[in-house]
Amino acid sequence: MLTQSGAPTHGTDPVVLSDSDPLAAFSDRSLLILDDDRPFSTRLARAMEARGYQVQVAESVAEGVAAVDREPPAFAVIDMRLGDGNGLDVIARLKERRPEARGVVLTGYGNIATAVTAVKLGAFDYLAKPADADEIHGTLMAQPGERADPPENPMSADRVRWEHIQRVYELCQRNVSETARRLNMHRRTLQRILAKRAPR
Repeated sequence: MLTQSGAPTHGTDPVVLSDSDPLAAFSDRSLLILDDDRPFSTRLARAMEARGYQVQVAESVAEGVAAVDREPPAFAVIDMRLGDGNGLDVIARLKERRPEARGVVLTGYGNIATAVTAVKLGAFDYLAKPADADEIHGTLMAQPGERADPPENPMSADRVRWEHIQRVYELCQRNVSETARRLNMHRRTLQRILAKRAPR
């Protein structure tokens, strides 16, 4: 399902961008988020819109390629593993259609070989999930060959663990027993974690 999270506007931008924000230098702030983890992509889309991007969300390689062919975005955040294929195919298509586009590959299955492939295909960087919006924004704004500055307030180790548990829980259709089995965790322990608020 391809959705338009923030429609482009003509004239006035929907948010006021700071002069110190490098995104302000871009007249085209279109961003494609390609991820089949809907809770994650929904949160990320809202966070990136708040930073001034005009966000479009897709959930499959087919939708991502269609979005790129229709109107290649200036920026892209693309998950590696999708139900119908590999997100690297979308990065490759984006680079064919818009060579100057900036892309970030996200994956929960990180390895050096895949990172090298992503960079060769034109992704500026490669981040392990769950990456937060500050990391992604910083990476998209980095110059080619440069590393993004580390985020001022990165997620704590407890928050990273919580986000991972929540992601597996959603992928298991919120089935506590199945989630506990896949995480190799006692069911009661998982229930206590799920009952608590997200750590900072």
